[in-house]
Amino acid sequence: MFKKNRIAGVDEVGRGCLAGPVFSAAVILNEKINKKDIKDSKKIPFKKRILLSKYIKKNSIYAVGTASVDEIDKLNILNASLLSMQRALNKLKLKPAIAYIDGHFAPKGIKIKYKTIIRGDEKITSIAAASIIAKVSRDLFMIKLSNKYPKYNWHKNFGYGTTEHLNGLKKYGVTKHHRKKFKPIHNILSHKTRETQQD
Repeated sequence: MFKKNRIAGVDEVGRGCLAGPVFSAAVILNEKINKKDIKDSKKIPFKKRILLSKYIKKNSIYAVGTASVDEIDKLNILNASLLSMQRALNKLKLKPAIAYIDGHFAPKGIKIKYKTIIRGDEKITSIAAASIIAKVSRDLFMIKLSNKYPKYNWHKNFGYGTTEHLNGLKKYGVTKHHRKKFKPIHNILSHKTRETQQD
C-alpha cells in the first residue's frame, strides 16, 4: 500500500569516482515494508546490498536516473548529479506529494514540493532505500564495464581512485569512460599533451 501523501526519497552515488556515470534513484516505499535493515548504502556489505535492493524494488515504486561522463565533464559533477536526480524523479510511475532529497541542493525545475536533507541517507528511510538502489545499480554497471576494461579493477573499485585504478591509468592511459575534468585524469591528459608538444 502507498499513502496518498507519498514521500519519494532521492539519492545519488558516484560523485567522487574517476570513471563512469553518476546514478540516482527515487523511491516511494510501500508503507508495510520492513525498514529494519534499510540504512545508508555505504554501511552495508556488497552482497547484502544486492539482496536489500531486490527487496526494496519489490516493495516500492522506484526509478533510476543517470548522467553520462560527457554530461559530467560538460556540466560539472554537482549539476550532473542533480540532473540524474531529476531524471529519476521524472521516471517515477506515481507522482509523490513531496521529495526528500539527500544533500544541500535540489535539481532545478522540480514541479513538486521538496526538502533537501543533509545526511538524509542516515536520517530518512526512503532516502536510504534510494541510496541502496542507486549504489547497486551503479556497481553492477561498473562490474559489467570492467569486463571490457579489466586493467582498471572497476569490478572492485567501481571507478573510485584506488591505488590499482590509478596504477592502471598511469600504465594504460585514459578511456572514454574516464571523467576528463577530474584532477587525476586531467593531469594525465595535460602531461600527455605536453609530451606530444615537446616531441
